[in-house]
Amino acid sequence: MDVFEVIEKRYSVRGYRPDPVEDEKLARVLEAARRAPTAANKQPFRVLVVHTRGREEELARVYGRRWFTQAPLVVGFVAVTEEAWRRMDDKPYDEVDATIAMDHFVLAATALGLGTCWIAAFDPDAAREVFGLPDDVELVALTPLGYPDKPAANTDRRPLEELVRYERW
Repeated sequence: MDVFEVIEKRYSVRGYRPDPVEDEKLARVLEAARRAPTAANKQPFRVLVVHTRGREEELARVYGRRWFTQAPLVVGFVAVTEEAWRRMDDKPYDEVDATIAMDHFVLAATALGLGTCWIAAFDPDAAREVFGLPDDVELVALTPLGYPDKPAANTDRRPLEELVRYERW
């Protein structure tokens, strides 16, 4: 599958089979995240891999949709601000870099037949407690990782004319 086909096939999966994700596939999607470009190649992110079986109740505190824990894994992308490159106005790029890494992860998962769903609407306090996150890092987003339980549904996207500007705003 080429990159454009992967981009077209990716969708937000909201139903998963209980089948385990093979260790080789997990390693490949994690490697895709590791290879993501980051500002000044600082890689100011960490990836948290959580097995869902037996943890459904506590994970529901983080994000309450039933399908969230159907997948065998939940994966979180965490920004580490103290490691981030900073722009001249001191804006840290840790969250941007963590997001790019997650996107590489999501696309690699799609290429391997795995499903994901970008989740930002989680409870940050519950996540910090359930995942044991220290105060100096920030969970940016989560995704289940597993095999979709049904084929993709078509989703609409806004036309390019609404999204692209040339030369000036």
